[in-house]
Amino acid sequence: MEFYQPLASLFVNHERPILSSLTPLISVLVPICNVEKYLDKCLISLQKQTLKDIEIICINDGSTDSSLDIINKFASEDPRFVVIDKPNSGYGDSMNRGLEIAKGKYISILESDDFLDADALEYMLTEAESRQLEVFKCNFWLYWSKPDVSRGYRTDLLFKLATPEMIALGAHRPLDYPDIFWAKASIWSALYLKSFLDENEIRFNPTPGASYQDLGFTFKVFSCAHRVAYSGRAFLHYRQDNEKSSVNSPGKVYCVCDEHDEISRFIDEKRPDLKATLGPVRAHTKFLNYRWNYDRLGDELKPEFLERFSTEMRQEIESGYIDRRYFDRSIYCDPAGEGFLYFEPWEIDEIDWIANDPTYYAAHRACEHSSGKLETLKTYWNAGGLSYVYRALRGKH
Repeated sequence: MEFYQPLASLFVNHERPILSSLTPLISVLVPICNVEKYLDKCLISLQKQTLKDIEIICINDGSTDSSLDIINKFASEDPRFVVIDKPNSGYGDSMNRGLEIAKGKYISILESDDFLDADALEYMLTEAESRQLEVFKCNFWLYWSKPDVSRGYRTDLLFKLATPEMIALGAHRPLDYPDIFWAKASIWSALYLKSFLDENEIRFNPTPGASYQDLGFTFKVFSCAHRVAYSGRAFLHYRQDNEKSSVNSPGKVYCVCDEHDEISRFIDEKRPDLKATLGPVRAHTKFLNYRWNYDRLGDELKPEFLERFSTEMRQEIESGYIDRRYFDRSIYCDPAGEGFLYFEPWEIDEIDWIANDPTYYAAHRACEHSSGKLETLKTYWNAGGLSYVYRALRGKH
């Protein structure tokens, strides 16, 4: 049974607790599922924010550990905490439930194993308000619980989501700078104007068992936004050593494909006016995401996924979203006349192999980890004999 708990049912009539204003400035969504080990640190970081006019929506997705007890404890002590407790239905559905009840002018997202510096929300709000932004994104820290010599005994390493060029753009429309789409699809360390999300019907893919929903959500946001800006400052600590993180799951072979199916659905249904413009952007994003997914899979799962990767790259070429002129390099002859070039030559080489000779692509990617030239040649030989060795030596594709 699902229920919505302001103040963890301390009020029998379940009335909404009184915040510092009828409409909080920011609603922070915290999706939670069996994360008792890290949850206190996450929620304390929100409780200690210098910006007080916030609501903290904790969405418990059927946790079987003590996560719900921890949430209820915070809610009993602080009326800004709102609890949604429901059977497990997946990350996307959890986030959508939070978005539906959120009252804040802006939305922020904090994963339940991460945490924020105390001035994070105040800084982001000031920037978003003063610059009239729909989306404001910051850099973040990669965080480990224990220091290690490989990181110079540091627990935090800066991840530069925003390059100096991206920061220098100021408020911009991402479609005017398509390479913005290739940046890491982090949904946290950011503010989103709630009215912007609602007006464009931007929600998460609710498919049960799905993962990597940040891919689809970020693509939708960038497709529709006209005023996005970045900061080089970092406030969020993104945990790298949570063994239960979906990023660390070797399974979920096709979850990234599900996200791209959702992206295509969104364009077809919500933004058909931008289909031609978004087509090459979507195709390039798909190539990068599928390439990343292929590399992370175990060897036993790679052939299965590569078959789909190959089919979909051929479809992108046949549909014209990957222009055939890339393959004979003629499109590079007059780049000024072509506008934005979505693919680098090395990417086109790989797409050609994926679409037309996936076995060669598999050998090429395997050689990325070869210990030397002899092992590299052996890999090509085992994959395709003398012809593959000859191609590799000649550099001809």
